[in-house]
Amino acid sequence: MRKLLGRLSLRLKIGIVLLMLLLGWLLWPLSSAEFEIRFDEARMAFNRDFLAQTPEKPATRLPNIVLIMADDLGKTDISLYGSPFLQTPHLDSIGLQGVTFGDGYVSSPVCSPSRAGLLTGRYQQRYGYDYQYHLRYPKNRLEYFVFDWFIDTDQWDVATQSAFPRQVDMDRQGLPPSEITLAELLKKQGYATGIIGKWHLGNQEAFWPTNRGFDYHYGFLEAHSMYYPDTSDPFIVNQRHKDFSDPFIWGRGREESCAIRRNNELVLDSMYLTDRIREEAVNFIQSHKENPFFLYLPFSAPHTPFQATRAYYDQFAHIKDRNKRVYLAMIKSLDDAVGEIMHSLRENGLDENTLVVFLSDNGGATYTGATDNAPLKGGKFTHFEGGLNVPLMMRWPGVLPSGKKYDSPVIAMDIFATIASLAQVALPTDRPYDGQDLLPYLQDSVAGAPHEVLCWRSGYSKAVHKGDWKLVWDDLGGNEALYNILEDKTESQEQVSAHPELVKELKAEFDAWNAQMAPPRWPRVMDYKFMDGERPFYFPL
Repeated sequence: MRKLLGRLSLRLKIGIVLLMLLLGWLLWPLSSAEFEIRFDEARMAFNRDFLAQTPEKPATRLPNIVLIMADDLGKTDISLYGSPFLQTPHLDSIGLQGVTFGDGYVSSPVCSPSRAGLLTGRYQQRYGYDYQYHLRYPKNRLEYFVFDWFIDTDQWDVATQSAFPRQVDMDRQGLPPSEITLAELLKKQGYATGIIGKWHLGNQEAFWPTNRGFDYHYGFLEAHSMYYPDTSDPFIVNQRHKDFSDPFIWGRGREESCAIRRNNELVLDSMYLTDRIREEAVNFIQSHKENPFFLYLPFSAPHTPFQATRAYYDQFAHIKDRNKRVYLAMIKSLDDAVGEIMHSLRENGLDENTLVVFLSDNGGATYTGATDNAPLKGGKFTHFEGGLNVPLMMRWPGVLPSGKKYDSPVIAMDIFATIASLAQVALPTDRPYDGQDLLPYLQDSVAGAPHEVLCWRSGYSKAVHKGDWKLVWDDLGGNEALYNILEDKTESQEQVSAHPELVKELKAEFDAWNAQMAPPRWPRVMDYKFMDGERPFYFPL
């Protein structure tokens, strides 16, 4: 080898050395201790002691709680909120027989952070949960450049990033054990607790639902799973998408974290997933009807992959757009599943002592082409109304007023506070909680609105809502938009230039809030681009 190199010209030798250096630079690992995640051991010890305390026994039986969450369901995708495409009588009945919220917000326009805020009652930014957690980052610059340059990602840009987490820190991404979940609080209070459906708050064992306060778990850990594993079965209508993430979702199928589990054991299940969630929920209700229970039902519908049963697909023969038709069929299946769950409560004599809550985790996923959240602007991955303002309803006969429309802004963290109050749960005093007990407002025993200011942050993408006004901006693209959200719910009349002092005031409100929050605990991978006319607004994932 040395003799061969000796015969080469100096120029060629230099070229080989430079090539080797380039390959070394391209293949050098990008993992970095910069993104080390350490759990707060002191707070975890406090949690253990707090949850081990024996609460006072309530004088009367506590109410059952059924918390139902849809996945990527837009506000106007159901008939109560104005869908012109289908009727959803069972979902509608929750609001018609209880309270319908006109301005129900979530704390993030994307799945995982939104769920974190819901189940902890705290802005998830308090513990750095800005982004979806990730199972994979580019290992080196070669992977990064191939992904950036050669894969058509359409509305998505690969995030500019010079380093990524180590595997040990990727395994620690999820809802930190320093947080107390609603299930843990209710279990402490004597509730039987169950989750049936999508978790998406961490894939490693420390994060599993059965380690976060749930006695029973049926469902999957990841953001998605197949509704029906056999894609060749004529019983199922499949609809693929051009979005770059779609092949990945179909490719994962029901493997690894997308697999179906029952209490940490993998199960093979060939029933359509929405139907199985409904069946599991009915069984849970029947099995626990003698004592208070908390049943969390995070359905996967209508999140991708788009799969509908032929029976539901055939109900929408008048819809010519196949993509839209599958989407509507999935929502109709969800509506009927909720109807059977409500029927089970009545059949088991639990209707009068059960609070039922329904919401979506974020706005409709406009990138599927099946929904546009109209008349609201934007959708999932944006801080416009289409991404944050979701269907939200509560029903409890005899306690909540029937047919009430409540229009003051509320946020999903209020659900936590309301349930905790109803269950007579004492919250730990070592941390702030951001939700408000809504019951006094809904029963008109308290005047005013639950919140004066609401804030959102996903890294560089931000928003603040105060009074009649809402400001949206992102530091990556440098664009901002101001709306009188009371008069302009569609966010069509941008007013930044007309109210510069108001913009400063709203940013000052945000800064005061943001000063209480932690920085993001892990980095983003992608930047989603939403075009508002000629102006791009970016959102990190």
